[in-house]
Amino acid sequence: MSFQSNEPVTLTRDVDAIAVPSGLRGKLPEGTTGAITQALGGSFTLFVQGNLYRIAGTDADALDKEPLAQPTLDENASDEDVEKLVWEQLHTCFDPEIPINIVDLGLVYKCEVTHLDDGNRKVRIDMTLTAPGCGMGSVIQDDVKSKVELIPTVSLAEVELVFDPPWDRDMMSDAAKLETGMYY
Repeated sequence: MSFQSNEPVTLTRDVDAIAVPSGLRGKLPEGTTGAITQALGGSFTLFVQGNLYRIAGTDADALDKEPLAQPTLDENASDEDVEKLVWEQLHTCFDPEIPINIVDLGLVYKCEVTHLDDGNRKVRIDMTLTAPGCGMGSVIQDDVKSKVELIPTVSLAEVELVFDPPWDRDMMSDAAKLETGMYY
């Protein structure tokens, strides 16, 4: 996916959008002009008339962009292979305001892969947010669920927001601390 910081765009069709940071859902009409401020993990943050909006990767075509490729998995994959792919998918999930994935931010507390009776798998993820009142919490939670459920053989992803222990910057990877200037 090609992207330049503050790349100007004009929407080629009406598109669902989520206001950042409130999390309110709405539509932006065809012809709306703005600038892409972030394009990470397949979704886009769009700056329009002083406001930020998150555009899902499934609507990349409205920005004249290509969506991310779907994850693939060998048909004989083990639970360990599936878990590895789950973690890869989690690395593509971003808060629309923070250009660091949720794994490096230290937001993912647990990831469990189990088998279902029908031969498919269920993935249980416990995660938190950088702030309990984050308006984008349900958006990030939905992003995690939808990206994990794209994995072949995963028919159910349960994503639970937990706030114990509370998140703090010490949970971030060293790379994330360096990128945000919190490494001290």
